Amino acid sequence: MIVVTGGAGFIGSNIVRGLNERGHTDILVVDDLTEGDKFVNLVNGQIADYLHKDDFRQRVAQGQLANIEAVFHQGACSDTTERNGHYMLDNNYRVTLELFQFCQAGKIPFIYASSAAVYGAGPVYAEDPLYESPLNVYGYSKYLFDQVLRRQFHTLTAPVVGLRYFNVYGPNEQHKGRMASVAFHNMNQFQAEGHVRLFGGWDGYVDGGQLRDFIYIDDVVDVNLHFLDHPTKSGIFNCGTGRAQPFNDVARTVVNTLRGSKGKPELSLAELVEQGLIRYIAFPDDLKGRYQSHTQADLNQLRAAGYDKPFRDVQTGVAQYTKALLAQGRI
Repeated sequence: MIVVTGGAGFIGSNIVRGLNERGHTDILVVDDLTEGDKFVNLVNGQIADYLHKDDFRQRVAQGQLANIEAVFHQGACSDTTERNGHYMLDNNYRVTLELFQFCQAGKIPFIYASSAAVYGAGPVYAEDPLYESPLNVYGYSKYLFDQVLRRQFHTLTAPVVGLRYFNVYGPNEQHKGRMASVAFHNMNQFQAEGHVRLFGGWDGYVDGGQLRDFIYIDDVVDVNLHFLDHPTKSGIFNCGTGRAQPFNDVARTVVNTLRGSKGKPELSLAELVEQGLIRYIAFPDDLKGRYQSHTQADLNQLRAAGYDKPFRDVQTGVAQYTKALLAQGRI
């Protein structure tokens, strides 16, 4: 059996889909469906069982789980604005530590979600403590377990891989609210209001010019499955495209794809701004000093681990995402 924690969530449900496409259906999904809307992410998936996260944690502690082939640990609080450090460190750090110890005892491969948030403001995004300085307790909760892995790296009994996700976007994120991707928000804004809003210039960047490493969910799934296929590899790896693109690229792709679905011509960024289809709002004061204005994954470690597939750029991935939601009637 393969365990996917956070399996009803955004990345977890897509990993379930990726496993299903390989013929894996003996999957235990662990999540919290107290607010049940996430169930839709599993409707088309084939799984063997579901456990609430607290029941799963108890069974792990009591050694009541057997015949586990691998664990994909995606369950976490991903709200970067959450200030409750007690909750964040228990939910993100302590649970990850407990699962790590369980997997080491059972010699089970363990692939877990870290985050590019460990790097803080950058500007270097390479897997080295020299460049790591989280700006919020979410980033710290991920950073803290990464240090555990580094300390125990040379005594591992089974492979352990931490993937530092950059800005992931794609289907099945609709439940994430304000933490959903800018692409998702742009689509819904345009459909509801006829225009898209982006942050104005700040920190030396022009309007909509802040740069992020945006990675499409299918590429994230492929990276996860690569390490399932290569159990001799352990370590902490960036999971991004290695390409920084401005928020303007996301908005322009969303608007032009939606316009194209109605037979309207593609417009340049300048034309979209001139016609009021892309608009800029003042950069929020409460984000100043707590915001990553530029992220770009260093892929040297990932490539050295044998992952050689290309990554979609924003123009390709966001267009694919927008068309998928249109086809599903979700926007």
